[in-house]
Amino acid sequence: MIATAHRASTFKESVIREMTRVANQHGAINLAQGFPDFPMPEPMKDAACAAIHGDINQYAITWGTPALRLAIAQKYRKWYSMDVDPERDITVTCGATEAMAAVFLALIDPGDEVIIFEPFYENYGPDAILAGAKPVFVPLEGMEWKLDPEKLRAAFSDRTRAIVVNTPHNPTGRVFTRDEISLIAELCQKHDVIAITDEIYEHIIYAGSHHVLATWPGMRERTVTISGLSKTFSCTGWRLGYAIAAVELSSPIRKVHDFLTVGAPAPLQAAGAIGMAFDADYYNHISLEYRQRRDVMVSALQDAGFKFSSPQGAYYVLADFTEISDLRGVEFALWLAKEVGVATVPGTSFYSNPKLGETVTRFAFCKKPETLERAAERLAGISAHV
Repeated sequence: MIATAHRASTFKESVIREMTRVANQHGAINLAQGFPDFPMPEPMKDAACAAIHGDINQYAITWGTPALRLAIAQKYRKWYSMDVDPERDITVTCGATEAMAAVFLALIDPGDEVIIFEPFYENYGPDAILAGAKPVFVPLEGMEWKLDPEKLRAAFSDRTRAIVVNTPHNPTGRVFTRDEISLIAELCQKHDVIAITDEIYEHIIYAGSHHVLATWPGMRERTVTISGLSKTFSCTGWRLGYAIAAVELSSPIRKVHDFLTVGAPAPLQAAGAIGMAFDADYYNHISLEYRQRRDVMVSALQDAGFKFSSPQGAYYVLADFTEISDLRGVEFALWLAKEVGVATVPGTSFYSNPKLGETVTRFAFCKKPETLERAAERLAGISAHV
């Protein structure tokens, strides 16, 4: 047999994308993969078409078009009072996923430790492995997904290079509090650690507030802020993300990004600059609409017998199904898709030890109200399939 790289054998293909294939195979409603089934804003579509017809079809500047970088910088100044140099601090990437990979490869050496909260978005573990780093997992506990400050303190060591902070959190919907962000900032400075923040759901908030770690005293120079357009503007297929960091961190990130993808799609960057300039009404509106979708989802899950905490942000519910079925992990998710007609992501995908996620499954509610109502109808009949 032809030998392959060991690193590729240490993680699996995306379970999230696999469950989309399962949904398609069985005609299930896809509440697995986190992509909207409704349109993105018309002005951005019009801008993309105009850019294409205007022959903006060659390479953009590797780290992003000037217009988009300027729009990102202006947004962060307006929303978070954060001064960002569009010429030096911003790297536009092919989605936040590529931004995270580029950051790991640029800033983390083999043998370094990276702290990751668990459950976690499934890309973080493979990113660490590809960089040769060791992930150190800190649990969010109970169905309230609480952070134990002492366990976080204990996770830091002289080998810790970085911590990944994802808020609002995927897959739990948890929004970190000001006190929790302050503790993370304190520990990063005490141990000389880089914070890598995944803030892709920053504008989808139902309870609490979104706190930007880079704005904390002493954190601007040691934080890489990652976000993107996919969730805020319902354009997951456009693959537009970005990393914001001080020039000492931004420079190596740009070099890695260059050799990973060269650059993000030029005409879509032109349209992205339009979206980043939307006023507060747009952001308030999407948060309100997602709150309404959340309420439909949690009501359906409660009526069907799932146990969960209502998400504070993002658009996921990680729900316990032990009172519904004796099946575990992937078996339950497959059964739910095939027999009930609702596809989810098994909780085993979000844990370093799959056994820890055997009794939960993730629902994504970034769907049209009518899609969620149809899912609710199917879930209402779940007892007939048990």
